[in-house]
Amino acid sequence: MHNIILASKSKVRKEILDNHNVPCNVEASNVDEEPIKESLLKEGATPEIISKNLAELKANKVSQKLNNSLVLGADSVIDLCGELISKPESRGEALTILKKLNGKKHSLISSVCISKNGSMIWNYTDKAYLKMKNFSEDELVSYLSKISSEVLYAYNVYQIEGEGRSLFSEINGDEDTIMGLPIKKIKEYLELQK
Repeated sequence: MHNIILASKSKVRKEILDNHNVPCNVEASNVDEEPIKESLLKEGATPEIISKNLAELKANKVSQKLNNSLVLGADSVIDLCGELISKPESRGEALTILKKLNGKKHSLISSVCISKNGSMIWNYTDKAYLKMKNFSEDELVSYLSKISSEVLYAYNVYQIEGEGRSLFSEINGDEDTIMGLPIKKIKEYLELQK
């Protein structure tokens, strides 16, 4: 299988690739996502388009510097009835997000893109649906107190493979998609490149 470059500092994405024996090196893209999201939202872009564009931008940026390498970019967003919800930057923001999701169904969209020589050559977007149970504010504060800052900022507000599973009454979709990397489709594509 091809050795790929992961255009992300995400430990969880690197872990998924390692667990599936996909050899990779990490080269963070350092794309400033917020102004791009704001601009795309002003243009009326859907959460799916925003996720796909960010994944492509990250992969393209890194692949411009690395000739003939396959570079994997990825992005995940939460879509709550058309409202785009990004990763929290503080514990207060994390609580606000959890209060918004409380008792509601939302979708989590993960997009991946493989680029070579600065251009996208493959992409895939997947969606999972989750319904959060109803919690009191005290219960949400208690949940957040158990989550380390590193985990909180890396995995969005919930960590499906850990404490976060207890937040949901329904989880429909691929768990790797929820964790930010639909690995089965990536592996299928890489197998074809042999």
